[in-house]
Parts: sequence; C-alpha cells; structure tokens
Amino acid sequence: MDYKQKDYISEIVELVHARKSSESLLEALESYHENDIAEALEFLTKEERIALYTALGIERVSEVFAYLEDATEYFEEIELEKAAEIIENMDSDDAVDILENMDEEIGEKLVSLLDEESMHDIRLIQSYEEDEIGSKMTTNFIAIRKGMTVKEAMKEMVSQAEDNDNIFTVYVYNEDNSFYGALDLKDLITARAHVDLEELISHAYPYVHDHEKVSDCLEKIRGYAEDSIPVLDDKNCILGVITAQDIIEVVDEELAEDYAKLAGLTEEEDINETVFDSMKKRLPWLIVLLAMGIGVSAVVGLFEAVVDQIAVIVCFQSLILGMAGNVGTQSLAVTIRVLMDEDLTTRQKLQHVFKEGRIGIGNGLLLGLVSFVFIGLYIWLFKDYGLMFSFAVSGCVGISLVIAMAFSSLVGTAIPMFLHKMKIDPAVASGPLITTINDLLAVVFYYGLAWLLLIQIMHL
Repeated sequence: MDYKQKDYISEIVELVHARKSSESLLEALESYHENDIAEALEFLTKEERIALYTALGIERVSEVFAYLEDATEYFEEIELEKAAEIIENMDSDDAVDILENMDEEIGEKLVSLLDEESMHDIRLIQSYEEDEIGSKMTTNFIAIRKGMTVKEAMKEMVSQAEDNDNIFTVYVYNEDNSFYGALDLKDLITARAHVDLEELISHAYPYVHDHEKVSDCLEKIRGYAEDSIPVLDDKNCILGVITAQDIIEVVDEELAEDYAKLAGLTEEEDINETVFDSMKKRLPWLIVLLAMGIGVSAVVGLFEAVVDQIAVIVCFQSLILGMAGNVGTQSLAVTIRVLMDEDLTTRQKLQHVFKEGRIGIGNGLLLGLVSFVFIGLYIWLFKDYGLMFSFAVSGCVGISLVIAMAFSSLVGTAIPMFLHKMKIDPAVASGPLITTINDLLAVVFYYGLAWLLLIQIMHL
C-alpha cells in the first residue's frame, strides 16, 4: 500500500488495525497530529473508522475533520446527533466549509441541531458572498472590555480560552462594543499587576470590514505579520478575525483562481467534477477564441497572393506565431504579478510597460538574427533556392520576428494594465486570449512585410 506519509500515516493505520481497546488506542494516538490522522482515514474500513471516532471522542474528531478537504463521506458514517456535536466543536469557518460540501437538506438538519451560539456563527459566515472577506473569517477569538486591570484581563482571557484557542492576540472593545485596539498575549502575561492595561494596547492595529472584497484587502492583510486581524461590521464592532491560516488559504484560492483564468477557464476546476461541468467551464472562452481564430485565418486569406508567389513563406508562419504567443504570455504573467502591488504609482507602471517593450525588442533582435542566419542557410541548402532569395526570405522572417515580439510584449503588458485600470480582474486577459491577439498581429506583420519587401520592393 502506498501511503502519502509512510512514517506517520502507516503507523496510525497499523495501530487501528491492531484492534486495541478505545482507551489504549486513544493513548497510542495522542502523539500523532490531527492532519496525519485525517490522511489515514481513507486507508481504513468504515468499521475501523467508527471505532476510531469512538476512541478519539467528539472534540478530537472535530479537530481531525477540520483538516479534511471534503468530510462529507465520513459524516455520513456518523449519527446525525453526533455529527452535530462535531460541528459545534469546530471553528465556525471550518464548519461552514464542511457544510458547503454536504447535501443542502442534510446540512440544514445538522445546523438545526446546533446550539444557539454555533448556529448564529455559522449563519453569520454563510450570509456573506464568497468574494467578501466576511466569508473567510472565524468567530474563534478573544476580546476584552476597555478599562480592565491586568488581573481582570487575565481572568477574562483564561475564561474565554476554554472555547477559543486563537489566544495570541487579545482584542479590546469600547463601551459601545466598537473596536478599540489589540494587545499581545505575551505582553499581558509578563505585565505586572500595577501596570496600566492601556499601555499595552496597540490603537493603530490593522483591521478589515466584513463586506470588503477579498481581492481588495488581500494585499493589506498580507502586509502585516500578525497572527490574526479583526473583521469589523459597519459600526466597527468585531464580528470575527482572519487568522494567518485563513490568509494562506485565501491566497491559495486567489492564486488558483488566477491560474484558471490564465488558462482560459471561467473558474477553477475540481478533479472530482463531471466531464459536463468541466466542459461548461472551458467552453465560453473556447467559443470566443474560436471566433478570433477564424479572424486570424481570414486575415491569412487576404494574403493568398503572397502565398501563391512565395509558397515557402508558409513554412515559417508557425515560428512567428508561436514566438509572439510565448512572449505575450510571459509579459502577461509578469504584469499580473506586478499589479498585485497596489502601491504602484502611474510612473512605475509606465516604466514597467517600457521595460517589457525593451525586453521584447532585445530578445526579438537576438532571435531575429539567429533566424536570419539559420533559416537562410536552411532554404539555400535544403530547398534548392538561390542564395539571394533564401536570405531575402529569412530576412523577412527575422524582421517580422523582431516586430512581432516587440508588439507582443506590449500587448501582454498593456491589456492587463488597461483591465486593472477599469477595475476588471487582469487575470481575465488569459494566456489563450493574449496568444490569439498576438497571432492576429503577427500574421499581419509577417505577410504584410513579405508582400511589401519580397514582392513590391524586391519583385521576387
């Protein structure tokens, strides 16, 4: 059997296979991380998993399930009441993630069995749109009232820590429940009893608002090296927090989404989704690209006379188109990465455009020269054309390559810049779209130059 982490997961599986008593199994698994136990579940039978759930207990099982990508299958093995208890013991954001993957009817039944506080927290997070930061927060945090003494604050913190384990940052609220500031747990623990708590509170602590778009506030969140950042409502009251783990997950989701758009997909694909669902995600862009591809072919048709007179010119069309597409995609990827920095000035953006243009021209000159030499020799030696004709054609290819690569760099830079200026996600300027636009330009440059240089000027 091939285990993902043989050193730990296989050991856990063997311990469960040994059929020890619940007490001895619990003791044996105490030193293993919940993530490893979660990974081991797929290697166990249903009966073995149920025995494992019994041994671990509700609280530990809830920690294990929090690490699962999709816990639906395992929840179906547990009685509804027990499943509700597991949900209650999970962080609200983890519980919401699990409920989203469940059948809607079963999910509603589970929520109806929860205690009032858990139900409120889950409903709160579910009320936000997926692209709002409120949908990513957790209600697992500690908050104390302004004006407490150090001793009172410690007592309140210990009391809340029984239900909340995000304790490294303690938040402070005003008499009207609005956010006042935050203090570090370490400072609170080491403070003397006579120290004024006010001296420990940071009043310039960063925060985000619940209805802010994830993409808009992501850069702000990542800019602070904090364990968590509070999420406030329109009255500046603390609703929840975004933890460092949440930030990692959000960044990962944003990168996956951008990668999907760069690949010409309407959204990220799931490896387990149906063929029909995957087709629906890919088809919209493919239809647009088909129409643009037909346009490229139509433009080639306009230069039919060039192809009739100099047939060998067609051999190098794919070279021009391919290099133009590659350069444009490279510039697109770099530009999207640059645009993630919201602090860029207009001057810096223009500098980036000119830099990409210079890179395109520089690479184009180098590759154009190489193409001129090798393509000229190839036509002369292997196609039995005259020396002048061979290098005239290769010169046309080389010049076209320089122009196409220069313009492709500008297109790959300018389009995402323009979309960003128009408040549109620049990732929608996908690789296939940029490639098709550059194909159109490259065809015009290549055949237009061949018609002008080889036919009109040199009369070949």
